[in-house]
Amino acid sequence: MAVNLVKEKYSSKVGELVLGATKEEGGTRSHTVTVGGDATLPFLHFEGEVKNRPIVALEVQDIVPAWNDVLKKPFEGVMDKPGDWAKKCVEYGADVIYLKLDGAHPDRGDKSKEDCVAVVKEVLEAVGVPLIVVGCGVEEKDNDVLTAIAEATTGENLLIGLAEEENYKSLTAACMVHKHSIIARSPLDINICKQLNILINEMNLPLNRIAIDPMIGGLGYGIEYAYSIMERARLGSLQNDKMLAMPMICTVGYEAWRAKEANASEEEFPQWGDLETRGIAWEAMTAASLLQAGASILLLRHPESLAKVKKNIDELMNK
Repeated sequence: MAVNLVKEKYSSKVGELVLGATKEEGGTRSHTVTVGGDATLPFLHFEGEVKNRPIVALEVQDIVPAWNDVLKKPFEGVMDKPGDWAKKCVEYGADVIYLKLDGAHPDRGDKSKEDCVAVVKEVLEAVGVPLIVVGCGVEEKDNDVLTAIAEATTGENLLIGLAEEENYKSLTAACMVHKHSIIARSPLDINICKQLNILINEMNLPLNRIAIDPMIGGLGYGIEYAYSIMERARLGSLQNDKMLAMPMICTVGYEAWRAKEANASEEEFPQWGDLETRGIAWEAMTAASLLQAGASILLLRHPESLAKVKKNIDELMNK
């Protein structure tokens, strides 16, 4: 018996975002990476084109982070050298590097903008893949540090963040002048998400240089609500809402590995099983869920999670 699939027809598609710039384009990257461009809901190849596969980044920090031993083990000996750490991430298969400048935080080193610029340049020299750079989360410090980084790396087309509703003007101006792209973060609110994109675009930064960070949760920690917000944004983009039509970036590693289930010892919860297996699974399953919600860029921490997620993407991209 023949089965006729019911197909939705959409009037638009997700916008594309290019990360990095080659020498010919004014940067130093060995290649660029493009995300977005889908003309259907995630991986429904029979309904429309799934143009660019989602990408996976591994996280590097400018200071040795207070991660558990499961996360530290794959990067033993390089976590105090951001350039070598980034090389290791590329060896593990990272599509891009996610560099978090946590050492700029006043309580975690209070590094100067010159120090932070030096770290970014060290990573750029160490690897050829595109780079995502975010600050420490302190508004005043990030404005100072990230604008200096944008100027020092003019033409590299970094993806820089985070721009939020109360703090977007300085970073948007720096990205526009120095030819970078920006991460617009909104706190799980579709209306704030849209409004922030409008505000950034009104400063003349093109829509194809914005990525949406919807502020996700980890598996079991509000991921259902995050999923619904991402799904609404994806549907909006397919229904020709240009202010929701940007690729989405998700901080999977941060959210997954701060969950109790990914940190609690086997002695404390013996019924939960091996910590390493549990933590990696927690991260990989969080990523797998968000892929189905429309994530284009997944920021991970463990290389085994990365391998599992990339295998999942391979299977989902098979028409």
